[in-house]
Amino acid sequence: MVCAVSIMIHIYYTGHGNAAREFAQEMVSSGLAEAVRAEEGCLGYEYFFPMGSSQTVLLVDCWRDQTAIDLHHKSPMMDRIAQLRKKYRLHMRVERYLPENPS
Repeated sequence: MVCAVSIMIHIYYTGHGNAAREFAQEMVSSGLAEAVRAEEGCLGYEYFFPMGSSQTVLLVDCWRDQTAIDLHHKSPMMDRIAQLRKKYRLHMRVERYLPENPS
């Protein structure tokens, strides 16, 4: 995932039991993750499973700029993602990383 001159976001999804992993699996199997990857300005969108927490999934997504993120957040896809988060009763913690020397 290339994010040298872009915005990187880490979203930690946490739930009871395997809820967060089941959420990530459904995001992939439903095609939602691939649809996000196909959005204009999306440079990367991947799920990871932290070794220290079986109840947490880390989403690392990377965007060209804030405009691309804003368009993503306004897309109908976000409603579907929000419904899945609600279905699995997930809590989120978000970290945002900007390039050190934006050009």
